[in-house]
Amino acid sequence: MESSASKILERAIDEFALLPGVGRRTALKYALSIIKRGDSDVTRFINAVSALKSDLHSCRVCHNICDGDICEICSNNRRDKSTICVVENIKDILAIERTGQYRGVYHVLGGLLSPIDAIGPNDLNIVTLLARVHNEDIKEIIFALSATVEGDSTAFYISKKIGTNQNIKLSVIAKGIAVGNDLDYTDELTLGKSILNRTQFR
Repeated sequence: MESSASKILERAIDEFALLPGVGRRTALKYALSIIKRGDSDVTRFINAVSALKSDLHSCRVCHNICDGDICEICSNNRRDKSTICVVENIKDILAIERTGQYRGVYHVLGGLLSPIDAIGPNDLNIVTLLARVHNEDIKEIIFALSATVEGDSTAFYISKKIGTNQNIKLSVIAKGIAVGNDLDYTDELTLGKSILNRTQFR
């Protein structure tokens, strides 16, 4: 794409193009759209983006994103606090919540064990999960991790850490999820059935 006559426009295009899945042509469309919008619209857009960095927090219980100290799911008394669904990232929570089939709470690991990428247990939110298991009245842990070697290894590691002495049911979502697929790319019906039809882990 040829350079524009405006360095300001070029800088905006460069920044938009840094977003995942956004090429320079799409970045140009975004930048031109901003130019056409009214001042109040642009201000609202800028404030919303800025708040993503300045005002968002990590839930001190489950590591979900939230506006305060604890996320709405953890603070909701109508959720089943005895069932924890362990997920890789925040996108997985959004995918599962769209199904409307799960009424428990979550725990976000922030990734998966991957020795080849130098990601070990201390790089993930595993210690806080084990603390919840130890300190709370947990009856079931559901592993809703991707059907990959990393996902299986992470679930296996956590299950060993929990141990067999704990009176806790360990489950894994049913294998309706294609191997290697992220949960947020799975249709809601399939994902919902996978949660409802979860099976015992190991």
